[in-house]
Amino acid sequence: MNRTKGDEEEYWNSSKFKAFTFDDEDDELSQLKESKRAVNSLRDFVDDDDDDDDLERVSWSGERVGSISWSIKETASNSGSNHEREQLKNRNSFSSYAQLPKPASTYSLSSFFRGRTRPGSFQSLSDALSDTPAKSYAPELGRPKGEYRDYSNDWSPSDTVRRLRKGKVCSLERFRSLQDKLQLLEEAVSMHDGNVITAVLIFLKRTLSKEILFRELEVRQVALRHLIHFLKEIGDQKLLLDLFRFLDRTEELALTHYREHLNIQDPEKRKEFLKTCIGLPFSAEDSAHIQDHYTLLERQIIIEANDRHLESAGQTEIFRKHPRKASILNMPLVTTLFYSCFYHYTEAEGTFSSPVNLKKTFKIPEKQYVLTALAARAKLRAWHDVDALFTTKNWLGYTKKRAPIGFHRVVEILHKNSAPVQILQEYVNLVEDVDTKLNLATKFKCHDVVIDTCRDLKDRQQLLVYRSKVDKGSAEEEKIDAILNSSQIRWKN
Repeated sequence: MNRTKGDEEEYWNSSKFKAFTFDDEDDELSQLKESKRAVNSLRDFVDDDDDDDDLERVSWSGERVGSISWSIKETASNSGSNHEREQLKNRNSFSSYAQLPKPASTYSLSSFFRGRTRPGSFQSLSDALSDTPAKSYAPELGRPKGEYRDYSNDWSPSDTVRRLRKGKVCSLERFRSLQDKLQLLEEAVSMHDGNVITAVLIFLKRTLSKEILFRELEVRQVALRHLIHFLKEIGDQKLLLDLFRFLDRTEELALTHYREHLNIQDPEKRKEFLKTCIGLPFSAEDSAHIQDHYTLLERQIIIEANDRHLESAGQTEIFRKHPRKASILNMPLVTTLFYSCFYHYTEAEGTFSSPVNLKKTFKIPEKQYVLTALAARAKLRAWHDVDALFTTKNWLGYTKKRAPIGFHRVVEILHKNSAPVQILQEYVNLVEDVDTKLNLATKFKCHDVVIDTCRDLKDRQQLLVYRSKVDKGSAEEEKIDAILNSSQIRWKN
Protein backbone atom coordinates (compact mmCIF):
# COMPACT_ATOMS: atom_id res chain seq x y z
CA MET A 1 0.00 0.00 0.00
CA ASN A 2 1.69 3.27 -1.14
CA ARG A 3 1.31 6.36 1.01
CA THR A 4 2.55 9.90 0.54
CA LYS A 5 4.73 11.58 3.13
CA GLY A 6 1.91 13.89 4.19
CA ASP A 7 -0.46 10.99 4.69
CA GLU A 8 2.06 9.13 6.85
CA GLU A 9 2.63 12.17 9.12
CA GLU A 10 -1.12 12.66 9.54
CA TYR A 11 -1.52 8.98 10.31
CA TRP A 12 1.23 8.78 12.99
CA ASN A 13 0.39 12.16 14.61
CA SER A 14 -3.27 11.35 14.92
CA SER A 15 -4.74 9.18 17.63
CA LYS A 16 -8.18 8.01 18.52
CA PHE A 17 -7.43 8.12 22.26
CA LYS A 18 -7.73 11.19 24.50
CA ALA A 19 -6.53 11.90 27.98
CA PHE A 20 -9.15 11.33 30.62
CA THR A 21 -11.05 14.39 31.84
CA PHE A 22 -14.21 14.82 33.84
CA ASP A 23 -15.65 16.86 30.93
CA ASP A 24 -15.58 13.95 28.51
CA GLU A 25 -18.74 12.97 26.69
CA ASP A 26 -20.70 9.94 27.52
CA ASP A 27 -18.43 6.96 27.25
CA GLU A 28 -20.65 4.95 24.86
CA LEU A 29 -21.20 7.77 22.37
CA SER A 30 -17.57 8.79 22.43
CA GLN A 31 -16.57 5.25 21.53
CA LEU A 32 -19.02 5.31 18.65
CA LYS A 33 -17.65 8.60 17.28
CA GLU A 34 -14.03 7.58 17.70
CA SER A 35 -14.59 4.23 16.01
CA LYS A 36 -16.27 5.80 13.01
CA ARG A 37 -13.54 8.42 12.76
CA ALA A 38 -10.85 5.70 12.82
CA VAL A 39 -12.58 3.70 10.15
CA ASN A 40 -13.02 6.76 7.90
CA SER A 41 -9.34 7.56 8.22
CA LEU A 42 -8.40 4.03 7.23
CA ARG A 43 -10.67 4.16 4.16
CA ASP A 44 -8.46 6.77 2.49
CA PHE A 45 -5.50 4.41 2.49
CA VAL A 46 -7.21 1.30 1.27
CA ASP A 47 -6.24 0.15 -2.20
CA ASP A 48 -9.29 -1.03 -4.18
CA ASP A 49 -7.32 -3.81 -5.76
CA ASP A 50 -6.23 -5.45 -2.49
CA ASP A 51 -7.42 -8.95 -1.89
CA ASP A 52 -10.00 -9.40 0.84
CA ASP A 53 -9.47 -13.09 1.34
CA ASP A 54 -7.42 -12.54 4.56
CA LEU A 55 -9.84 -10.05 6.17
CA GLU A 56 -12.23 -11.12 8.87
CA ARG A 57 -15.56 -9.55 9.70
CA VAL A 58 -15.59 -8.07 13.19
CA SER A 59 -18.23 -6.42 15.32
CA TRP A 60 -17.97 -3.11 17.16
CA SER A 61 -16.74 -4.91 20.23
CA GLY A 62 -13.85 -6.48 18.34
CA GLU A 63 -15.37 -9.96 18.33
CA ARG A 64 -15.14 -11.99 15.14
CA VAL A 65 -18.52 -12.16 13.48
CA GLY A 66 -19.97 -15.64 13.59
CA SER A 67 -18.17 -16.72 16.78
CA ILE A 68 -20.08 -18.11 19.76
CA SER A 69 -19.29 -15.13 21.97
CA TRP A 70 -20.44 -12.77 19.26
CA SER A 71 -23.71 -14.65 18.89
CA ILE A 72 -24.39 -14.35 22.66
CA LYS A 73 -23.64 -10.62 22.71
CA GLU A 74 -25.67 -10.09 19.56
CA THR A 75 -28.71 -11.65 21.14
CA ALA A 76 -28.26 -9.56 24.28
CA SER A 77 -27.78 -6.33 22.34
CA ASN A 78 -30.97 -6.93 20.34
CA SER A 79 -33.01 -7.53 23.46
CA GLY A 80 -31.70 -4.39 25.16
CA SER A 81 -31.79 -2.09 22.18
CA ASN A 82 -35.13 -0.49 23.12
CA HIS A 83 -33.89 0.38 26.63
CA GLU A 84 -30.72 1.95 25.26
CA ARG A 85 -32.66 4.13 22.82
CA GLU A 86 -34.73 5.51 25.70
CA GLN A 87 -31.54 6.50 27.57
CA LEU A 88 -30.23 8.32 24.54
CA LYS A 89 -33.37 10.41 24.20
CA ASN A 90 -33.10 11.63 27.86
CA ARG A 91 -29.59 13.02 27.51
CA ASN A 92 -30.08 16.74 26.69
CA SER A 93 -26.37 17.61 26.58
CA PHE A 94 -25.90 15.26 23.67
CA SER A 95 -29.10 16.11 21.71
CA SER A 96 -27.09 16.42 18.48
CA TYR A 97 -26.37 12.71 18.68
CA ALA A 98 -29.84 11.62 19.68
CA GLN A 99 -30.74 10.64 16.12
CA LEU A 100 -27.68 8.47 15.59
CA PRO A 101 -28.66 4.81 15.88
CA LYS A 102 -26.29 2.38 17.40
CA PRO A 103 -24.72 0.42 14.54
CA ALA A 104 -25.90 -3.12 14.49
CA SER A 105 -23.35 -5.83 14.92
CA THR A 106 -24.13 -7.16 11.44
CA TYR A 107 -21.90 -4.55 9.79
CA SER A 108 -18.68 -5.91 8.36
CA LEU A 109 -15.36 -4.15 8.28
CA SER A 110 -15.11 -4.49 4.52
CA SER A 111 -18.37 -2.56 4.10
CA PHE A 112 -16.93 0.44 5.91
CA PHE A 113 -13.88 0.45 3.64
CA ARG A 114 -16.30 1.48 0.92
CA GLY A 115 -18.38 3.69 3.17
CA ARG A 116 -21.40 1.37 2.91
CA THR A 117 -23.54 0.32 5.81
CA ARG A 118 -26.12 -2.31 5.06
CA PRO A 119 -27.77 -3.62 8.16
CA GLY A 120 -28.77 -7.23 8.08
CA SER A 121 -26.17 -8.46 5.58
CA PHE A 122 -22.51 -9.44 5.60
CA GLN A 123 -20.78 -8.03 2.54
CA SER A 124 -17.40 -9.33 1.47
CA LEU A 125 -14.55 -7.02 0.60
CA SER A 126 -14.68 -7.99 -3.08
CA ASP A 127 -18.41 -7.15 -3.16
CA ALA A 128 -17.78 -3.88 -1.36
CA LEU A 129 -15.05 -2.86 -3.79
CA SER A 130 -17.22 -3.66 -6.82
CA ASP A 131 -18.86 -0.69 -8.52
CA THR A 132 -21.73 -2.84 -9.79
CA PRO A 133 -24.77 -2.71 -7.54
CA ALA A 134 -25.72 -5.98 -5.96
CA LYS A 135 -28.36 -7.97 -7.84
CA SER A 136 -31.30 -9.55 -6.18
CA TYR A 137 -32.53 -12.82 -7.65
CA ALA A 138 -36.12 -13.87 -7.23
CA PRO A 139 -36.60 -17.55 -6.55
CA GLU A 140 -37.47 -19.49 -9.72
CA LEU A 141 -41.04 -20.62 -9.67
CA GLY A 142 -41.63 -24.26 -10.44
CA ARG A 143 -43.48 -25.18 -13.62
CA PRO A 144 -46.98 -26.53 -13.37
CA LYS A 145 -46.93 -30.22 -12.90
CA GLY A 146 -49.01 -30.74 -16.06
CA GLU A 147 -46.16 -29.45 -18.21
CA TYR A 148 -43.93 -32.28 -17.10
CA ARG A 149 -46.48 -34.97 -17.88
CA ASP A 150 -45.43 -35.14 -21.52
CA TYR A 151 -42.14 -36.61 -20.37
CA SER A 152 -43.48 -38.81 -17.61
CA ASN A 153 -45.36 -42.06 -17.45
CA ASP A 154 -48.73 -40.56 -16.60
CA TRP A 155 -50.40 -40.68 -20.01
CA SER A 156 -52.69 -43.58 -20.84
CA PRO A 157 -52.88 -44.95 -24.42
CA SER A 158 -56.06 -42.97 -25.12
CA ASP A 159 -54.55 -39.76 -23.73
CA THR A 160 -51.37 -40.31 -25.73
CA VAL A 161 -53.30 -40.80 -28.97
CA ARG A 162 -55.36 -37.68 -28.36
CA ARG A 163 -52.23 -35.63 -27.76
CA LEU A 164 -50.57 -37.05 -30.86
CA ARG A 165 -53.61 -36.06 -32.87
CA LYS A 166 -53.23 -32.48 -31.61
CA GLY A 167 -49.60 -32.43 -32.71
CA LYS A 168 -48.12 -32.43 -29.22
CA VAL A 169 -44.93 -34.25 -28.32
CA CYS A 170 -45.51 -37.51 -26.50
CA SER A 171 -43.02 -40.19 -25.67
CA LEU A 172 -44.12 -43.71 -26.60
CA GLU A 173 -41.21 -45.39 -24.86
CA ARG A 174 -43.21 -45.98 -21.70
CA PHE A 175 -45.32 -48.57 -23.52
CA ARG A 176 -43.07 -51.56 -23.04
CA SER A 177 -45.35 -54.56 -22.90
CA LEU A 178 -46.95 -56.04 -25.99
CA GLN A 179 -50.41 -55.52 -24.50
CA ASP A 180 -49.80 -51.79 -24.00
CA LYS A 181 -48.44 -51.41 -27.51
CA LEU A 182 -51.40 -53.17 -29.07
CA GLN A 183 -53.80 -51.10 -26.98
CA LEU A 184 -52.04 -47.98 -28.21
CA LEU A 185 -52.45 -49.17 -31.82
CA GLU A 186 -56.15 -49.92 -31.32
CA GLU A 187 -56.71 -46.47 -29.83
CA ALA A 188 -54.98 -44.92 -32.86
CA VAL A 189 -57.11 -46.93 -35.30
CA SER A 190 -60.31 -45.98 -33.48
CA MET A 191 -59.30 -42.30 -33.83
CA HIS A 192 -59.37 -42.68 -37.66
CA ASP A 193 -56.30 -40.47 -38.08
CA GLY A 194 -53.79 -41.81 -40.61
CA ASN A 195 -50.90 -39.74 -39.27
CA VAL A 196 -51.37 -41.05 -35.74
CA ILE A 197 -51.72 -44.64 -36.97
CA THR A 198 -48.52 -44.30 -38.98
CA ALA A 199 -46.67 -42.79 -36.02
CA VAL A 200 -47.67 -45.71 -33.80
CA LEU A 201 -46.76 -48.22 -36.53
CA ILE A 202 -43.29 -46.69 -36.82
CA PHE A 203 -42.89 -47.16 -33.07
CA LEU A 204 -44.06 -50.78 -33.27
CA LYS A 205 -41.83 -51.44 -36.29
CA ARG A 206 -38.85 -50.27 -34.28
CA THR A 207 -39.64 -52.05 -31.01
CA LEU A 208 -41.18 -55.36 -32.12
CA SER A 209 -39.74 -58.24 -34.06
CA LYS A 210 -40.99 -58.79 -37.62
CA GLU A 211 -42.75 -62.04 -36.73
CA ILE A 212 -44.74 -60.52 -33.87
CA LEU A 213 -45.54 -57.35 -35.82
CA PHE A 214 -46.76 -59.28 -38.88
CA ARG A 215 -48.80 -61.69 -36.75
CA GLU A 216 -50.62 -58.91 -34.92
CA LEU A 217 -51.24 -56.82 -38.03
CA GLU A 218 -52.66 -59.79 -39.90
CA VAL A 219 -55.84 -59.52 -37.80
CA ARG A 220 -55.85 -55.70 -37.94
CA GLN A 221 -56.43 -54.93 -41.60
CA VAL A 222 -56.68 -51.15 -41.26
CA ALA A 223 -53.29 -50.90 -39.60
CA LEU A 224 -51.90 -53.45 -42.07
CA ARG A 225 -52.94 -51.31 -45.05
CA HIS A 226 -51.32 -48.27 -43.47
CA LEU A 227 -48.07 -50.16 -42.93
CA ILE A 228 -48.01 -51.45 -46.53
CA HIS A 229 -48.56 -47.94 -47.86
CA PHE A 230 -45.88 -46.54 -45.56
CA LEU A 231 -43.32 -49.16 -46.62
CA LYS A 232 -44.04 -48.43 -50.29
CA GLU A 233 -43.59 -44.71 -49.70
CA ILE A 234 -40.21 -45.05 -47.97
CA GLY A 235 -39.07 -47.75 -50.40
CA ASP A 236 -38.39 -50.46 -47.81
CA GLN A 237 -38.68 -53.27 -50.34
CA LYS A 238 -37.04 -55.89 -48.14
CA LEU A 239 -39.50 -55.56 -45.28
CA LEU A 240 -42.39 -55.30 -47.74
CA LEU A 241 -41.35 -58.55 -49.41
CA ASP A 242 -41.08 -60.24 -46.02
CA LEU A 243 -44.56 -58.99 -45.12
CA PHE A 244 -46.16 -60.28 -48.34
CA ARG A 245 -44.34 -63.57 -47.94
CA PHE A 246 -45.67 -63.92 -44.39
CA LEU A 247 -49.21 -63.06 -45.54
CA ASP A 248 -48.91 -65.49 -48.48
CA ARG A 249 -49.82 -62.75 -50.97
CA THR A 250 -47.86 -64.24 -53.83
CA GLU A 251 -49.07 -61.92 -56.57
CA GLU A 252 -48.31 -58.77 -54.59
CA LEU A 253 -44.98 -60.29 -53.66
CA ALA A 254 -44.15 -60.79 -57.34
CA LEU A 255 -45.24 -57.27 -58.32
CA THR A 256 -43.20 -55.76 -55.52
CA HIS A 257 -40.16 -57.69 -56.66
CA TYR A 258 -40.78 -56.63 -60.27
CA ARG A 259 -40.82 -52.93 -59.28
CA GLU A 260 -37.18 -53.16 -58.32
CA HIS A 261 -36.21 -53.07 -62.00
CA LEU A 262 -36.88 -49.32 -61.93
CA ASN A 263 -33.78 -48.87 -59.81
CA ILE A 264 -31.51 -50.64 -62.32
CA GLN A 265 -30.02 -48.23 -64.86
CA ASP A 266 -27.76 -50.57 -66.85
CA PRO A 267 -29.81 -52.11 -69.73
CA GLU A 268 -28.05 -55.47 -69.66
CA LYS A 269 -28.49 -55.84 -65.90
CA ARG A 270 -32.11 -54.78 -66.17
CA LYS A 271 -32.70 -57.37 -68.88
CA GLU A 272 -31.23 -60.11 -66.70
CA PHE A 273 -33.34 -59.01 -63.76
CA LEU A 274 -36.51 -59.10 -65.89
CA LYS A 275 -35.60 -62.60 -66.93
CA THR A 276 -35.69 -63.67 -63.27
CA CYS A 277 -39.15 -62.10 -62.92
CA ILE A 278 -40.70 -64.26 -65.63
CA GLY A 279 -41.05 -67.29 -63.34
CA LEU A 280 -42.67 -65.38 -60.45
CA PRO A 281 -46.29 -66.16 -59.51
CA PHE A 282 -48.02 -63.41 -61.53
CA SER A 283 -51.51 -63.60 -62.89
CA ALA A 284 -51.84 -64.80 -66.49
CA GLU A 285 -52.24 -61.27 -67.86
CA ASP A 286 -49.34 -59.88 -65.86
CA SER A 287 -47.11 -62.80 -66.84
CA ALA A 288 -47.65 -61.90 -70.52
CA HIS A 289 -46.70 -58.29 -69.82
CA ILE A 290 -43.52 -59.33 -68.02
CA GLN A 291 -42.55 -61.55 -70.96
CA ASP A 292 -43.21 -58.71 -73.42
CA HIS A 293 -41.17 -56.31 -71.33
CA TYR A 294 -38.19 -58.62 -71.35
CA THR A 295 -38.50 -59.27 -75.11
CA LEU A 296 -38.88 -55.56 -75.90
CA LEU A 297 -35.79 -54.59 -73.93
CA GLU A 298 -33.87 -57.36 -75.63
CA ARG A 299 -34.92 -55.99 -79.06
CA GLN A 300 -34.12 -52.42 -78.03
CA ILE A 301 -30.58 -53.37 -77.01
CA ILE A 302 -29.99 -54.98 -80.43
CA ILE A 303 -31.55 -52.09 -82.41
CA GLU A 304 -29.69 -49.46 -80.37
CA ALA A 305 -26.31 -51.08 -80.94
CA ASN A 306 -26.93 -51.46 -84.69
CA ASP A 307 -28.29 -47.92 -85.23
CA ARG A 308 -25.50 -46.32 -83.22
CA HIS A 309 -23.03 -48.00 -85.51
CA LEU A 310 -24.90 -46.89 -88.67
CA GLU A 311 -25.18 -43.34 -87.45
CA SER A 312 -21.51 -43.07 -86.56
CA ALA A 313 -20.53 -44.51 -89.97
CA GLY A 314 -22.57 -41.80 -91.74
CA GLN A 315 -23.43 -44.00 -94.72
CA THR A 316 -27.21 -44.25 -94.15
CA GLU A 317 -29.23 -41.39 -95.63
CA ILE A 318 -32.03 -41.42 -93.08
CA PHE A 319 -29.58 -40.99 -90.20
CA ARG A 320 -27.76 -38.19 -92.03
CA LYS A 321 -30.94 -36.21 -92.74
CA HIS A 322 -32.60 -36.95 -89.40
CA PRO A 323 -30.07 -37.60 -86.63
CA ARG A 324 -31.42 -39.42 -83.61
CA LYS A 325 -32.35 -37.18 -80.69
CA ALA A 326 -32.46 -39.85 -77.99
CA SER A 327 -31.69 -43.47 -77.25
CA ILE A 328 -34.41 -46.04 -77.75
CA LEU A 329 -33.45 -48.02 -74.64
CA ASN A 330 -36.17 -48.42 -72.00
CA MET A 331 -38.73 -46.66 -74.19
CA PRO A 332 -42.39 -47.82 -74.30
CA LEU A 333 -43.63 -50.14 -77.04
CA VAL A 334 -45.48 -47.38 -78.95
CA THR A 335 -42.37 -45.19 -78.96
CA THR A 336 -40.33 -48.12 -80.21
CA LEU A 337 -42.87 -48.72 -82.99
CA PHE A 338 -42.78 -45.04 -84.03
CA TYR A 339 -38.96 -45.20 -84.07
CA SER A 340 -39.06 -48.32 -86.22
CA CYS A 341 -41.57 -46.77 -88.66
CA PHE A 342 -39.42 -43.64 -88.89
CA TYR A 343 -36.00 -45.25 -89.44
CA HIS A 344 -36.74 -48.84 -90.56
CA TYR A 345 -40.10 -48.69 -92.38
CA THR A 346 -39.00 -50.54 -95.50
CA GLU A 347 -37.04 -53.32 -93.79
CA ALA A 348 -38.01 -56.94 -94.24
CA GLU A 349 -40.21 -58.64 -91.73
CA GLY A 350 -37.42 -60.94 -90.59
CA THR A 351 -35.36 -58.19 -88.95
CA PHE A 352 -35.85 -57.21 -85.32
CA SER A 353 -36.20 -53.52 -86.24
CA SER A 354 -38.95 -54.06 -88.83
CA PRO A 355 -42.31 -52.43 -87.91
CA VAL A 356 -44.18 -55.46 -89.20
CA ASN A 357 -42.03 -57.72 -87.03
CA LEU A 358 -42.80 -55.60 -83.96
CA LYS A 359 -46.50 -55.66 -84.81
CA LYS A 360 -46.62 -59.43 -84.99
CA THR A 361 -44.30 -60.11 -82.04
CA PHE A 362 -46.18 -57.92 -79.60
CA LYS A 363 -49.64 -58.34 -81.17
CA ILE A 364 -50.13 -54.61 -81.73
CA PRO A 365 -53.74 -53.80 -82.76
CA GLU A 366 -54.32 -52.64 -86.32
CA LYS A 367 -55.61 -49.23 -85.29
CA GLN A 368 -52.58 -48.57 -83.11
CA TYR A 369 -50.21 -49.69 -85.84
CA VAL A 370 -51.84 -47.55 -88.58
CA LEU A 371 -52.02 -44.47 -86.36
CA THR A 372 -48.34 -44.76 -85.37
CA ALA A 373 -47.13 -45.50 -88.88
CA LEU A 374 -49.16 -42.58 -90.29
CA ALA A 375 -47.64 -40.15 -87.79
CA ALA A 376 -44.10 -41.37 -88.57
CA ARG A 377 -44.40 -41.31 -92.38
CA ALA A 378 -46.29 -38.00 -92.45
CA LYS A 379 -43.54 -36.43 -90.37
CA LEU A 380 -41.08 -37.50 -93.05
CA ARG A 381 -43.53 -36.22 -95.73
CA ALA A 382 -43.46 -39.65 -97.34
CA TRP A 383 -46.88 -39.26 -98.98
CA HIS A 384 -46.48 -42.35 -101.12
CA ASP A 385 -46.12 -44.48 -97.99
CA VAL A 386 -49.16 -42.75 -96.52
CA ASP A 387 -51.21 -43.59 -99.61
CA ALA A 388 -50.01 -47.20 -99.57
CA LEU A 389 -50.89 -47.47 -95.90
CA PHE A 390 -54.63 -47.03 -96.66
CA THR A 391 -54.82 -48.76 -100.04
CA THR A 392 -56.16 -52.29 -100.05
CA LYS A 393 -57.01 -54.77 -102.82
CA ASN A 394 -59.97 -57.08 -102.95
CA TRP A 395 -59.93 -60.58 -104.39
CA LEU A 396 -60.82 -59.27 -107.83
CA GLY A 397 -57.80 -56.96 -107.83
CA TYR A 398 -59.70 -53.72 -107.36
CA THR A 399 -58.12 -51.17 -105.02
CA LYS A 400 -59.94 -49.35 -102.29
CA LYS A 401 -58.91 -46.97 -99.52
CA ARG A 402 -59.75 -48.00 -96.02
CA ALA A 403 -58.80 -46.37 -92.70
CA PRO A 404 -59.44 -48.30 -89.46
CA ILE A 405 -58.93 -45.07 -87.50
CA GLY A 406 -61.38 -43.02 -89.61
CA PHE A 407 -60.45 -40.64 -92.41
CA HIS A 408 -61.31 -37.61 -90.30
CA ARG A 409 -58.36 -38.48 -88.04
CA VAL A 410 -56.17 -39.08 -91.08
CA VAL A 411 -56.98 -35.57 -92.33
CA GLU A 412 -56.11 -34.01 -88.96
CA ILE A 413 -52.75 -35.83 -88.78
CA LEU A 414 -51.89 -34.89 -92.36
CA HIS A 415 -52.72 -31.24 -91.76
CA LYS A 416 -50.66 -31.26 -88.57
CA ASN A 417 -47.66 -32.41 -90.65
CA SER A 418 -48.26 -29.70 -93.31
CA ALA A 419 -49.61 -31.96 -96.06
CA PRO A 420 -50.36 -30.28 -99.43
CA VAL A 421 -53.95 -29.20 -100.14
CA GLN A 422 -54.31 -31.77 -102.94
CA ILE A 423 -53.56 -34.62 -100.53
CA LEU A 424 -55.84 -33.14 -97.86
CA GLN A 425 -58.70 -32.82 -100.33
CA GLU A 426 -58.29 -36.43 -101.41
CA TYR A 427 -58.72 -37.67 -97.84
CA VAL A 428 -61.40 -35.14 -96.91
CA ASN A 429 -63.49 -36.51 -99.79
CA LEU A 430 -63.19 -39.97 -98.23
CA VAL A 431 -64.95 -38.84 -95.02
CA GLU A 432 -68.40 -40.42 -95.08
CA ASP A 433 -70.33 -38.06 -92.81
CA VAL A 434 -71.37 -35.00 -94.86
CA ASP A 435 -71.40 -32.49 -92.01
CA THR A 436 -67.98 -33.65 -90.83
CA LYS A 437 -66.69 -33.43 -94.39
CA LEU A 438 -67.94 -29.83 -94.81
CA ASN A 439 -66.51 -28.76 -91.46
CA LEU A 440 -63.08 -30.24 -92.24
CA ALA A 441 -63.08 -28.82 -95.79
CA THR A 442 -64.00 -25.35 -94.53
CA LYS A 443 -61.50 -25.52 -91.66
CA PHE A 444 -58.56 -26.59 -93.88
CA LYS A 445 -59.66 -24.47 -96.90
CA CYS A 446 -60.33 -27.33 -99.24
CA HIS A 447 -62.48 -25.12 -101.53
CA ASP A 448 -63.21 -27.67 -104.24
CA VAL A 449 -64.56 -30.13 -101.65
CA VAL A 450 -66.90 -27.47 -100.18
CA ILE A 451 -68.18 -26.33 -103.59
CA ASP A 452 -68.74 -29.86 -104.91
CA THR A 453 -70.46 -30.98 -101.69
CA CYS A 454 -72.85 -27.98 -101.74
CA ARG A 455 -73.58 -28.68 -105.40
CA ASP A 456 -74.33 -32.32 -104.69
CA LEU A 457 -76.58 -31.27 -101.82
CA LYS A 458 -78.22 -28.63 -104.10
CA ASP A 459 -77.86 -26.15 -101.29
CA ARG A 460 -77.85 -22.76 -103.10
CA GLN A 461 -77.97 -20.72 -99.88
CA GLN A 462 -74.88 -22.32 -98.39
CA LEU A 463 -73.05 -21.94 -101.69
CA LEU A 464 -73.83 -18.21 -101.74
CA VAL A 465 -72.51 -17.88 -98.18
CA TYR A 466 -69.29 -19.66 -99.09
CA ARG A 467 -68.89 -17.44 -102.21
CA SER A 468 -68.35 -14.47 -99.90
CA LYS A 469 -65.45 -16.28 -98.18
CA VAL A 470 -63.29 -16.95 -101.26
CA ASP A 471 -61.04 -14.37 -102.93
CA LYS A 472 -62.54 -12.01 -105.52
CA GLY A 473 -61.73 -13.04 -109.04
CA SER A 474 -60.31 -16.40 -107.95
CA ALA A 475 -60.90 -19.69 -109.72
CA GLU A 476 -63.09 -20.79 -106.83
CA GLU A 477 -65.39 -17.76 -107.28
CA GLU A 478 -65.72 -18.43 -111.01
CA LYS A 479 -66.55 -22.08 -110.28
CA ILE A 480 -69.27 -21.07 -107.83
CA ASP A 481 -70.77 -18.56 -110.30
CA ALA A 482 -70.84 -21.21 -113.00
CA ILE A 483 -72.70 -23.62 -110.73
CA LEU A 484 -75.19 -20.96 -109.57
CA ASN A 485 -75.96 -19.96 -113.17
CA SER A 486 -76.38 -23.55 -114.34
CA SER A 487 -79.92 -24.40 -115.41
CA GLN A 488 -79.34 -28.13 -114.99
CA ILE A 489 -79.35 -28.01 -111.17
CA ARG A 490 -82.60 -28.07 -109.28
CA TRP A 491 -81.92 -26.14 -106.06
CA LYS A 492 -83.67 -26.88 -102.85
CA ASN A 493 -86.20 -24.36 -101.63
